[in-house]
Amino acid sequence: MPFREKSMKHASQVAFGMAEPCALPSVDKWDILSALTKAAPEFGVSHRTLSVLKALMTFMPDQMIAAERGGAVVFPSNRKLSERLNGMPESTLRRHLAKLVETGIVSRQDSPNRKRFARNIGADRAVAYGFDLSPLAVHAAQVQATAAEATLKAERIALLRDQLALLRQEILASHQQLPPLPQETLERARLSLRRRADEADLCALIDDLTDIAATLPAVQTQDSQLETRAESEGMSGSDSQNERHIQYLNKSIFDSEESYQPETTKTEDTAAQGIEEPLQDVLSSCREYRQFFPDGIRSWHDLTRRANQLVPMMGIEQPVFHEAQRIMGSQTASALVLCMLERLGEIRSPGAYLRRLSQRARMGQFSITPIIASIRQRQKLSADNFDAVPA
Repeated sequence: MPFREKSMKHASQVAFGMAEPCALPSVDKWDILSALTKAAPEFGVSHRTLSVLKALMTFMPDQMIAAERGGAVVFPSNRKLSERLNGMPESTLRRHLAKLVETGIVSRQDSPNRKRFARNIGADRAVAYGFDLSPLAVHAAQVQATAAEATLKAERIALLRDQLALLRQEILASHQQLPPLPQETLERARLSLRRRADEADLCALIDDLTDIAATLPAVQTQDSQLETRAESEGMSGSDSQNERHIQYLNKSIFDSEESYQPETTKTEDTAAQGIEEPLQDVLSSCREYRQFFPDGIRSWHDLTRRANQLVPMMGIEQPVFHEAQRIMGSQTASALVLCMLERLGEIRSPGAYLRRLSQRARMGQFSITPIIASIRQRQKLSADNFDAVPA
């Protein structure tokens, strides 16, 4: 898995202010605070410390922080800061202020007596002593880049945790008597899923469990585990509980692929393969997407881009969709998103459902052709029923 190789090299923490200064003259204070919040663990600051930074920002009347040193100085007293922090003790406040200065997120502009105040000449600010917020603007590019990497790291970890949980469930579902060492590995996996584990540990555990799973009857184990997930996560069966079971006159689009058994077993290199359905057949069968993209879809690249926009709206996490693209291929996974959109109101957990189909694709037990055929059949039945209604 390429992303795992990248994650092993990723540093767990970076130093604030080590990158080249930002060329922008100023940045929005709330935008940079949001980015810094995402990157907080990478810079080694807690969210409590950032709450003190936020309180400092509330004493700055301007929306923009200037990237000029000394251009964004605030000078509230500790008492005023404590009031805005709901009565934070002064000793705690001093500790968090010292952390902000030590990290370099803010700098001190001290007066001779270390008091915080400002001197004006007429209507103009002549000098101010207090905390300077300009380092945030000076190093805005680094903060935003680190925040983006932190977001990707969180997505990678979420995907690794999903893979680890699935492997552990498959091994447990096999009901095999395991030697002490694999049992110890399963216990470490259980504890890692309950705690905050880093990428290296998760990757190592996945490799260990993959070796264990290779010694088991993999297809039988995965089938039983997938059926369990289908019953518990996929769909429920009561309209009275505001959940709709997928039940049609003929097979549903989400049951059609159950009977598909290909002659050969696919490998995980399916991402290099294309979809077996022409693009126009997919677009003519799936129509719900037009409500979101009235301009239509003109190419496979366009479809993939639109699918990436749809998945968060459908309640599917991006790492789940990316894993489906890796296993099924980008075209097939994107077309499947359009198919799921057709019956979105009838799927209890779209993310769990997509994971289930990804696992079937991994085992060579999935094809999108019967899904699309079922959608067409449903549309034909609906049209026939409409024509049969007397005028």
